[in-house]
Amino acid sequence: MILAPELDIAHLRQWIGAEEVAQDVVTAALAERFAATIGLLINRPEEKGVAPRMLHLCLCQPAVPTDALGGDGHPVPGDFLPPVPLPRRMAAGSDMRFNGHLRVGDTVQRRSRIENVEQKVGRSGPLCFVTVGHSFSVEGTVVVTDRQMIVYRGDAVMQNPEQNQQVRQHTTMTGASMVEVDVLPPLLFRFSALTFNTHRIHYDRRYAVDVEGYPGLVVHGPLQATLLLYFAARQRGGALPNGYSYRSTAPAFDSGPLLLNATGSGDREMDLWITSAEGMAAMRARAAWE
Repeated sequence: MILAPELDIAHLRQWIGAEEVAQDVVTAALAERFAATIGLLINRPEEKGVAPRMLHLCLCQPAVPTDALGGDGHPVPGDFLPPVPLPRRMAAGSDMRFNGHLRVGDTVQRRSRIENVEQKVGRSGPLCFVTVGHSFSVEGTVVVTDRQMIVYRGDAVMQNPEQNQQVRQHTTMTGASMVEVDVLPPLLFRFSALTFNTHRIHYDRRYAVDVEGYPGLVVHGPLQATLLLYFAARQRGGALPNGYSYRSTAPAFDSGPLLLNATGSGDREMDLWITSAEGMAAMRARAAWE
């Protein structure tokens, strides 16, 4: 087993309060490519000029030079994000609020702030959770807020794939509504390109299998969350939720289709989850309409 390095959590918490501001423009081409990637119809008469929900995931992504990327494809931390010494990094979840729509032609400002740095201990050893609050504004009005959680971990969880398989959470629960979605490599590649995400586990199969020990390409957490949000909207006649949160609970791979599940929890809320091809509960989410 590879031992994870010790965390100097007091040092890492010095990054709390750090801020970063970036600006981007919502283009018609970006909106069209996002919609095509996740299978949406755009420019319906009642939505002409409205950008697809979750398009904020594609905006204001830092243009880090290729030679400044780490071995896993991620930008090397230590500038805006704290320099967590654990080698594996993934999206753990988000809490989102939509106060309106982004529109084609909008100039969007994203203000990002490190809100918390927290150490925990998991089955694989030490974990470090970094919470980043993002707000997306148009002409001074906040349209989207996204409180994102990033988890860092060591190598140990992937060193024993058989043991790792045993500790994942199996689920046989099915929702009142279900749909299967194929997560083929072209979908993963397109989503990586749209979000300027160079993490190699999503498109480099040899790296994902041989280096990180996964059984295949890993499906992005934000991609799963996007599919679930639109699945929820479909259950409500196309009405998009105003509030949305998700938590990743286990990796999902391109080894087979994902099963999207939904069940109502009152008139204004809906519980959602994804079951992976391996029978794992890969993600849980909640959508709210106000």
